[in-house]
Amino acid sequence: MNHETLIKEALKARQMAYTPYSNFNVGAAVLTEDGKVYTGCNIENASFGATNCAERTAIFKAVSEGSRTITAIAIVGDLNSYTYPCGICRQVFLEFAKDENIEIILAKNEKDYVVEKLKDIIPGAFTKKDLNKE
Repeated sequence: MNHETLIKEALKARQMAYTPYSNFNVGAAVLTEDGKVYTGCNIENASFGATNCAERTAIFKAVSEGSRTITAIAIVGDLNSYTYPCGICRQVFLEFAKDENIEIILAKNEKDYVVEKLKDIIPGAFTKKDLNKE
């Protein structure tokens, strides 16, 4: 799947965001190893700690549907700048990423985006290997 198609899915998901407090909509689209795409939006809560990011919404949907390995993710937040994932989302990426080289696509739209590798946005990460689980 090309970057533009994944970004379009993230843009659609962004429209579903529930953001009555920040008014900062984010959409994400995750590509899994089996070729499926799962989308998510950020969902806020008056108790801010109960808020869930778009990236985790998409990944948790994938996992709840049986897909355990992500190969890429597109993220669209602010349409005028690139929106990077928070630290918690980066940690979740590590849990379900095929490897540390998966593509993190940060987009303003289908034509204006940058691509980062997971290993570059979370260096020195704590992973399963640190728990002797792999």
